[in-house]
Amino acid sequence: MNKNKNRQGKVIFSEYLRGDGIKKAISLKREEILLELKTSKLKGRGGAGFPTSTKWMLTAASISDEKYIICNADEGEPGTFKDRVLLVEYPELVMDGMVIAGYTIGAKKGIIYLRGEYEYLLKSLQDYLNEMRKDNLLGKDILGKVGFEFDIEIFLGSGAYVCGEETALIESLEGNRGEARNRPPYPVNTGYNGKPTSVNNVETLATIPHIVLKGAEWFLNVGTDNSSGSKLFSVSGDCAKPGVYELPWGTTINELLNLVEAKNTKAVQIGGASGFCIPKSQFDRKLSYEDISTGGSVIIFNESRNMLKVLKNFMEFFVEESCGQCTPCRIGNVKLLEGVEMIEKGEHTFTYLNKLKDLGKTMQVASKCGLGQSSPNSFISILENFKDEVLNYSNGGNNGRI
Repeated sequence: MNKNKNRQGKVIFSEYLRGDGIKKAISLKREEILLELKTSKLKGRGGAGFPTSTKWMLTAASISDEKYIICNADEGEPGTFKDRVLLVEYPELVMDGMVIAGYTIGAKKGIIYLRGEYEYLLKSLQDYLNEMRKDNLLGKDILGKVGFEFDIEIFLGSGAYVCGEETALIESLEGNRGEARNRPPYPVNTGYNGKPTSVNNVETLATIPHIVLKGAEWFLNVGTDNSSGSKLFSVSGDCAKPGVYELPWGTTINELLNLVEAKNTKAVQIGGASGFCIPKSQFDRKLSYEDISTGGSVIIFNESRNMLKVLKNFMEFFVEESCGQCTPCRIGNVKLLEGVEMIEKGEHTFTYLNKLKDLGKTMQVASKCGLGQSSPNSFISILENFKDEVLNYSNGGNNGRI
């Protein structure tokens, strides 16, 4: 696998040698690793921001003869490609993170749930796992630690966006239709095959070896008080230097735009299609859990872009990807797309659009999983932040004429 030596960053892209994190981990007690993670304040990098130490503590505390660690590599959010970079260029971080997770929670098996569209990565990843087995980084008595047994297999998804949600992912792994489960129970005690399971994002796992090796205090020196460490951002759209960047939490949107040489920027979509569309007047806001939280997708739009067409593209995506299980998501996304089409045709009224925004807010609290809860974000934020542009597109619609 090729490694891009030009990538720079204080955590993920800092120096690391394969196996070093595992060597350090197995010299520690499981409780010591959990305490180090808790001290580091590491939160899940998939977007939800749940404390990783809490998830691992609950899984470790569950009593069972079988436990699992699952790497969520179902990277389906539009505009996100950082996990692919990690799997291709830094597999040692992801795999070592899974081994450390297995040791810490008491699991013997790890599963990488790989996005269906990433099938072309399958062989190279399997070859890498075989190399780890030859070097005793996987298998029995890993690196001489008697009794520590752990191995990793790869499961190829089928391209369903909803399977990025952890319980839908587990359903898919079990051979069922990918649909979110009711909670509780939670995967940490009733996950894959009914056994305690920790599902972690690729980037989260890639961060673990660095924290174990270099310590929580080192990690806390990067980022902000409430958002420790750094974050990978997949930057695309209207800029001269798109790509994957590692930046400390707390970086402002303006600083990111300068870094990627974006000009005449009108809007930035933070968090992919399910995220929020930020206008120019708010570019001094910070990328962090306490301000604008994100799984890493950053899509830049310059002044030439039509925000109504951007919104229509997002809503068509959600209508296509809704699994159809719950009514708010299944029907709600269709109604929001109909609203966008009414604006295009000039057939809307302000009253009806306000009702659609209220519908979106209802979806945010009534939908069963993250897809339906977050799909109205674009609709609401674009209508609120680019109201004049969107409504002028259709010359005000039917207001006052019906």
